[in-house]
Amino acid sequence: MSIRPVLLAVLLLLNGFSWAAAQDETVLQAIADVEFVAWLTGPESPSQTDVHYDVDGTDLGSMFELDGILYIAFGDTFGCCRPSGGGAGGENWRSNVLAFTTDRQPEDGITLDGMITEKNGNARQVLRKLKEDITVIPTAGIAISDRMYLHYMAVAHWGPPGEWTLNRSGWAYSDDQGRSWAQPDDSIWLGDTNFGQAALVGKDGFVYVFGIHGGRFGGVALARVPSDQVLDMTAYTYWDGDAWAGDLEAAVEIVPAPVGELSVAWNEHLGRWIMTYLQEFKRAIVIREAPELAGPWSDEVVLVSGDDYPSLYGAYLHPWASDGETIYFNMSQWVPYNVRLMRARLVKAQ
Repeated sequence: MSIRPVLLAVLLLLNGFSWAAAQDETVLQAIADVEFVAWLTGPESPSQTDVHYDVDGTDLGSMFELDGILYIAFGDTFGCCRPSGGGAGGENWRSNVLAFTTDRQPEDGITLDGMITEKNGNARQVLRKLKEDITVIPTAGIAISDRMYLHYMAVAHWGPPGEWTLNRSGWAYSDDQGRSWAQPDDSIWLGDTNFGQAALVGKDGFVYVFGIHGGRFGGVALARVPSDQVLDMTAYTYWDGDAWAGDLEAAVEIVPAPVGELSVAWNEHLGRWIMTYLQEFKRAIVIREAPELAGPWSDEVVLVSGDDYPSLYGAYLHPWASDGETIYFNMSQWVPYNVRLMRARLVKAQ
């Protein structure tokens, strides 16, 4: 048995009272009416991505908007024919692909307008990997003025389930609606830092970066950067629990381990920020809420259980449909290795 989960469990118990302090202030009472809406990718999706884009299997699906278009970034992507038991694998492997849509009616699923493709119509890889990288995966995106940014992680090694290490993480940008991407060599966090995977929020002239290490067993730290300096790594400051500090090592955990792929958005119905992520120990996608980006973040509430959707991960809030009583989000399943659009109702405390 790995000692890592045991140590993390002990830490959670030791630190439990400090995180529970915010619970009296919470607005979210419960989750109700969790429903599968439609497949976003794969043979059963409305867009039939296997036929039209050679996307038979893929995962993740973080989302951001530019000029009324919703862009959806996926991780490792495969054409036919994938393993019968599910999981990654198959022909025409691409480390990442990018889709887009103007569909504002998620009630019946998301129909894609298109993907960034090769001349033959197959979805093409948009971010490059280096020879020392196993893969390069976009973890979040944001648009500022007319420029699109993707935060990505460059995987160095896949370990046991839920564990991997990174060569670096950093930024790519596009000025032509995602058709081409630059990945500046100096716009990176080198190695496996607490900003290996990200959720991004634009607010008051800053981009806020919620970060976790590679894998699914770390806690969340918070950084911010002026919106016009995203590519300048010297412009970042890190929340140290009291103030913004210039040293990466000063960043404190604002949400405790274990946290897998995460997403953050403002929810007007609650009047709170909400955060969704995979909680490996609970085998569930969970949700927290907070009055401010730095917290205090509430206790976890189960959003989707692995008992109902085995091998689930990667819940990404829909930017056009995450501020009401009903929220929509993309959720991956390792089996069959595709992305579902889900919805749930947030029950507000009386």
